[in-house]
Formats: sequence, structure tokens, C-alpha cells
Amino acid sequence: MSQLNKFKRYTITSALPYANGPLHIGHLAGAYLPADIFVRYLRLKKQDVVYICGSDEHGAAITIKAKKEGTTPQAIIDKYHKQIKQSFEDFGIAFDIYHRTSSPIHHDLSQEFFLNLYEKDEFVEKLSEQYFDEDFQQFLADRYITGTCPNCSNPNAYGDQCENCGTSLNPTDLINPVSTLSGKAPILKLTKHWYLPLDKYQPWLEKWIDEKEGEWKVNVFGQCKSWLKSGLQPRSMTRDLDWGIDVPLEEAKGKKLYVWMDAPIGYISATKQWATDHNKDWKLYWKKQDKEEDNACLIHFIGKDNIVFHCIIFPAILKAHGEYILPQNVPANEFLNLEGDKLSTSRNHAVWLHEYLEEFPGKQDELRYVLTSILPETSDSEFTWKDYQARVNNELVAILGNFVNRVMILMHKFFDGKVENADGNIVLDEPAIDNELGRLYDELERSIETYKFRQGMQTVMDIARLGNKYLTEKEPWKTIKTDPDDARKTLHNCLVLIGHLAACLQPFLPGTAKKTLNMLNWPTDQIGFDEEVVFPSGHQLNPAALLFEKVEDGPIEAQIAKLESKKQQSAQAKTIHVPEPKENISYEAFATMDIRIGTILTAEKVAKTKKLLKLTIDTGIDQRTVVSGLAEQYEPEAIIGKRVSILVNLEPREIKGILSQGMILMAEDSEGKLSFVQPADDLHNGSVVR
Repeated sequence: MSQLNKFKRYTITSALPYANGPLHIGHLAGAYLPADIFVRYLRLKKQDVVYICGSDEHGAAITIKAKKEGTTPQAIIDKYHKQIKQSFEDFGIAFDIYHRTSSPIHHDLSQEFFLNLYEKDEFVEKLSEQYFDEDFQQFLADRYITGTCPNCSNPNAYGDQCENCGTSLNPTDLINPVSTLSGKAPILKLTKHWYLPLDKYQPWLEKWIDEKEGEWKVNVFGQCKSWLKSGLQPRSMTRDLDWGIDVPLEEAKGKKLYVWMDAPIGYISATKQWATDHNKDWKLYWKKQDKEEDNACLIHFIGKDNIVFHCIIFPAILKAHGEYILPQNVPANEFLNLEGDKLSTSRNHAVWLHEYLEEFPGKQDELRYVLTSILPETSDSEFTWKDYQARVNNELVAILGNFVNRVMILMHKFFDGKVENADGNIVLDEPAIDNELGRLYDELERSIETYKFRQGMQTVMDIARLGNKYLTEKEPWKTIKTDPDDARKTLHNCLVLIGHLAACLQPFLPGTAKKTLNMLNWPTDQIGFDEEVVFPSGHQLNPAALLFEKVEDGPIEAQIAKLESKKQQSAQAKTIHVPEPKENISYEAFATMDIRIGTILTAEKVAKTKKLLKLTIDTGIDQRTVVSGLAEQYEPEAIIGKRVSILVNLEPREIKGILSQGMILMAEDSEGKLSFVQPADDLHNGSVVR
């Protein structure tokens, strides 16, 4: 039985996407498609629900994008907010409002939150050393610092989080930190900030999260327990930035609110705007009511990289404020991979939503079905184009579409599409089918209400499988010749099953549900969930139409080739870090170096070393010994006869007991690969390099 009636209203949020780039299918699978399914289900169950989202338009990610594109943060957020909003609308995500954190209502509410906590002495003011880029003369936001993760050794972790292992970090936790602005190691410099003492809230958080065991997903609960076990530390709620919401204190001029202080408050400010637009009371959806049973049920849909913010930091902020409800659940999904590799916006390894909608027009439900079937609900999953093709062709076309199409065609062929019954209304008249349908409805409700949407989607498909099996066994195309009434009864039962299919498809494949209802000539574009499906005698069906088309090889091969092309382009465009130039020297200083063309005559490894080779080189002046660190990249026998450039007037030096008389010139790339500096023409040994 459904547990939804425990709450009077529902506040559902999806993670606010950064307005610094378009949406891809990983975003959909993480935070938006699961929430959309759940919200549509709530609406079908006649629940009072508001579904909230919007663009996150502050933080370092926006300014980094602006710097890369040579434009302003405002231009970036305006561009991508419009694109993201349009993509959501075209795909059919049913937000009640898609808002912006750059709006005045959001700035005001975020500052109110900060002041509320400030006036209650919830913050700890601290002078601390933070990373500062000397070249750019600015403090570095978390995302402007990269380095090696101390937890998993990922060399590309950010200052706030490692996206490889999900560990929440502070910039000073990074090993070998580097500024993304200058590419240099930053220095530490004193600055003042306001910290939320998460350690103060640890005992309360531990108790609160322990109460969620068995109710929250195991992956979410496990991550929370891991962070708590490591011990929470105070976290700065302000930043030294030039983009974001001003800290509303006279002594904090030039500082902004930490993006993870203001972004979750965006859910509340968006609700306030929606309530204003629709003459509602936003407090009913966010603030504690006099009676606990009158509180709303708050649920956050996010990806796993945002768990710490929604399960630790934001609840602590809400608790500190004191007037707001806390999330009942945070059904975070893991990551969706693509064709054997991680989705990557920086490498352009993604299926972008706006491109899919352009290249597969009208096929929103095909993508919804495939993504729902592979949602990374408790572990990472993978999207491939071949699997997309197989699921559409072998499941949507061959099972769901086939059942509906066969029944509709037979009804028109045998009965001119008219549903007639001398005994009155047409209902399901097959006890075994009715019992199984009831079981499937119960299973479907349990799946959706426990956030198991993959299982729920397959349960809906089981209704189609049930119909196909029943139709095949009853063979109305045969019995129409011997027992027309039995054939009519069979097809009527199948029509009722199709009505139930349409009802159950509404949360998952709303476009398909609407097409199905149109074929049934249903009087509305929506059908009640888990209600009796009844056709009045004399009801006329609309013509049959295909719900889905088979996906051919051509478009799939084109998408695979497109991804491969992007991979090659990304490899070619890989950033090369060139060392900084050394200080200028005079020509006279350069002229003191005697560089000659020579030939390697012999080469052997130096005993008890990994890198060193002992070389004999004909310099055109003499034959001399040079010790060089080439052994890790060159085998001795492979370089005999190589033409080289050698500095012959370098002061001799003893290395591992061998007197080295000169130095070979080598070129070294950004990855440490060495290459001989050789003359283009066949010059004689002793030729001078000027």
C-alpha cells in the first residue's frame, strides 16, 4: 500500500545545474529524470507537490568558464541558463519553476540566512592562511586550485572535492597544489572568513543520519557515515571572490557567500517566486508548522558528488537557522559512464541533451526509457549507443509498441474500432489477468516510492508482456471465425490492459502515454493511476498508430563515430604546459658555449643506476666520454650512430666514478619525453652550433 498520505504536501528539488555549459545525459540520469518520474507519480496520486529547480549562477566554475571564453560571468550565465532551460522544456522535465540564483529574491534570501546565523553567533570568525596567486594578485576559490587527492591520489582533484573518489576536501588538503590561473604553485596568505562549525553539529548529524538507516539508499547512508567517521571540521561560508552574493557585513567588503551556502537556498528562493506567481504560501512547503504532521516532505534528487552538501552542510545550515524542515530523503544516484569511459565535459566526451533533441527529433521517450532502464541508482552504470538501439528495438518496439499496435489493428479490422458490449460498460473480464495486474500495480507503487525507478520501469513493461502473452494465447484472429464474441472479449480485455498501461506509463514515458490515450480516444490527456479502466459501450477508438520506430544502424554508427571524432579532437587539443622562460642572458654569455655536432660511437649502461648511460662521442675535435641520463628512454644499442649536439666546453665532472666531459642537448616535452637535438643536414662532426 502507498505510504504517500503520511504527508500533506511534498517539496521536491533537483540539483541546480551550473550555468557554465549544456546538459548531458549524465545530468539527466543523476538528478532530473528520477525526480521527474517521482513528481509525475505524486501528481497522479493527487498529492500537493511543488517541483523546484533553477540555474546555479555563482561560484568559481562560472568565472573559470568566462576566463576561458574571454567574456564576462554575466554573459556566461545568460547564455547557458537560456540553453539549459530550453533543453529541459524540450525534453519534458515537469518543473513547477526553473529559477535563477542571480535573481534579487535569491540574493535577498541568501543574505537573510547569513545574517540570521551571524546574529545568533553560529559562525566562527577566523584568520586563516589561504592560497593566493601572486601573478594574478588574488585569493583562489576552491575550484581555482587543483592537485593530488590525499585519499585516492587522483592528480586532478579540486580544492573542494575530488570528483574521482567523491571525498570532500579543503584546498590545503591537496598534495602539490597548482593555481589554474597561472599554472604555478600558489602561496599561503592570511585572510578573514566566517566558518560554520560543522564539528559542533556532528553529534546531532550522527543521530539524525542514523535514523535514516534502512530508509536512505545504502550508497548515500554509507558516504554520510564515512564523512562523520573522519570527523567534521568548520567550513568557511565566505570566499574571496569578485562574483557571487555579497556578504552582508560592513567588515566583509569584497567577499562573497560560499556557493554551497547560497546554492541550496536557491531551492527556497525559487519556491518563494513560484508561490508569488501562483498565489501560494511558500512557507507551507519549507517552514516548520505548528503540528509536525502538517510539515511538508522535502526530498532532494542529486548526483553522488553532491551528497556531502545536501546531507551534511545544508542540513546543518537549516538546523542552525531553526525554522526550516529537514530533508526526509536524498536519493542520490551514482555516475553514468559513456561507451566505456567517464562522461567528461572538458574532453567533450558526452551525449549533449540539446544535440540529441536535434538529431533524434520526437524521440524524448526513447531516451527516457533507455536512461530509466540503466539508472545508476546504487552503483555506476553505462550508456552505449548499441544498447540504446537494442533496448528501443527489442523492448519498446517489440514488446510495448507491438502489443498496443496489434490490439488496435485487430479492433479496427474486426470491429471497425468500436467498443461494444450488450451488457453495458467494458471492464477487465479475466480474473487471472486482473489478479496479476493488481500484483504489478502494488510492485510498481513500492518501486517508485522507494526510488527504484529501474525496477518500476520494468514492472510497466511486464504489463505489456502480460498483454502480449494473453493475446498470443487467445488468438482472436483465429477465434473471430468460430466464436466472434470470444474474440471481441479478448480484444476488449486487451484494450483495458492498454488503458492501464497508459496510466502506468505517465510517470515514465509521458509522451507515449499521451499517444496511447489518444488512440484510445480517451476524453482527457491523463488517466487516473490505479483506478478502474472502463470503456462505455459504443466507444469509438481512433486509428492505430505506431508508438515507436525501429532504430536503424546508420544513426547509431554516426553517433559512435561522432564520439570517436570528439575523442581525437580532445587529444589533439590537449593543453601543453610549457616551462616558464629563464632570465635573459647576454650574447657574450651565450657565445662562451661551444656546441658541436657529434656522433655516438659506443653506449652502455652505468652499473647500479637506472637512468645513466656511458657514451663515447666523436666530437670532430676528439673522442670523449659523456655520462647522460637516457637509460629509461633509450636502449644503448639503439642510439649508437646517432648524430647529437654536444656542449664540449662544459667543465668535466665525475659521475659514479666516471669523468664526464660534456653534455648532450636534448629536447623535453611536457610529459618528460626526451628527443635528440640533431642537424637537419648531414654536417661533419665538429660543426659548430651557433
